[in-house]
Amino acid sequence: MIAAVTGATGHAGGALVRALRERGHGVRALVRDDGRAIEGLDVERCRGDLGDPASLVRAFAGADVVVHAAAHISLLRTDVRHVEAVNIAGTAAVIAACRAAGVRRLVHFSSIHALEQRPLDRPVDEDRPLSDERPARGLPPYDRSKAAGERLVREAARTGLETVILNPTGMFGPFDFKPSLFGRVLIALANGRLPAIVDGGFDWVDVRDVAASAATAAEMLTSGGQHGARRYLLPGRWASLAEVAGMVADLTGVPAPRWAAPLWAARAGAPFSTAAALVLGHRPLFTGVSLAALTNNRRVSGARAEADLGHHARDLRDSVADTVRWFADQGLVVAREPAPGRKRSSP
Repeated sequence: MIAAVTGATGHAGGALVRALRERGHGVRALVRDDGRAIEGLDVERCRGDLGDPASLVRAFAGADVVVHAAAHISLLRTDVRHVEAVNIAGTAAVIAACRAAGVRRLVHFSSIHALEQRPLDRPVDEDRPLSDERPARGLPPYDRSKAAGERLVREAARTGLETVILNPTGMFGPFDFKPSLFGRVLIALANGRLPAIVDGGFDWVDVRDVAASAATAAEMLTSGGQHGARRYLLPGRWASLAEVAGMVADLTGVPAPRWAAPLWAARAGAPFSTAAALVLGHRPLFTGVSLAALTNNRRVSGARAEADLGHHARDLRDSVADTVRWFADQGLVVAREPAPGRKRSSP
């Protein structure tokens, strides 16, 4: 099997490229700039840009399946143009290029944010409607763009493109070269640079487990999958930020933040901390969008993915440990002596 992968140099894409190569599949990795995520891997590199349709057609030609893992993740309500250009127009360009190149099979990375979270008292599953079906709620641009992109893929499926849609929860893990939001939180915790956390949590899933399920989805399509879009939720486990901070503290010996700000207080301060981060040229960790996500549905059903794709989420503590150790290997986490009386597992 030859798989063409968009976003191959991103976190999820890089993990997927590794999973496909470990299974002996050929990979054509679309590369636009920073290629550290696939450095040293035996893959075919191909110049590709979502804004250049001709480059996509060239990259997809002869592939058995296209895996669309490219996306722009944003925590800002003002970042409309970029998320729409990548997550909506880019998805439309991938679909058009699949047709022009004669590729009839597509695995599309969507997101748990594309799905309606309410009612909160019932688990989110594959039957949940898209989150933008109630536009008056003022969804963040990222959520709206992922829902719109998924709708494009569904429409393509109705007109003959064989598709699988994957909706992972909050991905994190090793090989996070351009540290993700949660990766930056782990780095800050491990370095003792996060004075407080927020009283909330999310469903976190190891990017390696998502990649394994995505590779199985690609194999399933190339072996003659059914027509129409098939959606799979790929969860891990819900954990509060306080619980995660405790895991990092146990691993590194660096004390966890003593204060967990209530969400109402964090929301009140979010506009100021966001503005300050942007003025300094930093990506803000906590914005109104990210704080709202910490109140999402705690229960996400992975039953369908487990049955069809063999999706399995490893222990969250192991994932946190592997990730912090990887960041330490990259020089992003500074080794410290544990506090008196506290034992530390080497990162």
